[in-house]
Amino acid sequence: MRLLIVEDEKRLAVSLARGLTAEGFAVDVVHDGLEGLHRASEGAYDLVILDIMLPGMNGYRVCSNLRAAGHEVPILMLTAKDGEYDEAEGLDTGADDYLTKPFSYVVLVARVRALLRRRGAGTAAPVLTVGALRVDTAARRVIRGEDEITLTAKEFAVLEQLALRAGQVVSKAEILEHVWDFAYDGDPNIVEVYISTLRRKLGASAIRTVRGAGYRLEAK
Repeated sequence: MRLLIVEDEKRLAVSLARGLTAEGFAVDVVHDGLEGLHRASEGAYDLVILDIMLPGMNGYRVCSNLRAAGHEVPILMLTAKDGEYDEAEGLDTGADDYLTKPFSYVVLVARVRALLRRRGAGTAAPVLTVGALRVDTAARRVIRGEDEITLTAKEFAVLEQLALRAGQVVSKAEILEHVWDFAYDGDPNIVEVYISTLRRKLGASAIRTVRGAGYRLEAK
């Protein structure tokens, strides 16, 4: 996996590059927004770590220009700013995640890996078939036989994670990470609530609980 770090704090950029290289990533670093836009536009990267306060062009503009040009590379924004409006602006310009300085390096690596997993999941077939169940990830529809099953957005997102790994055990933590993300600080038992609702709609035997491990979508 190739990562691009666009960060003008050179000590931080070098520190991140060394750490991520040790994690097994190939890492390039630039310190200017215009150069970052140029490098990211080449399409050679699997993820961009993008600071907001940059010389040449700020991170918001870099991100919006990439999205306007059709580049879908995952973008993790970094900033010394703090506040919900800064976060909202970053996400509105097309960023996939947001991290405020100072941050935990462990959390940064976890978010990088989560974004890369989501990117991999996004390349999967748009229609996932599990037994008689068809999950159309593009149209956000669930069909069993000839009947469509109506799900809320969160119910669909939970089912999608199970369908992507049908027959395998998916942990509660993995569902929280993909559906609610790392910013969620509520009750993790919310997953059980949605699993219970999905069972009512899909059938009690559709989702099996593997005690101490997670949940498995069964092909029936």
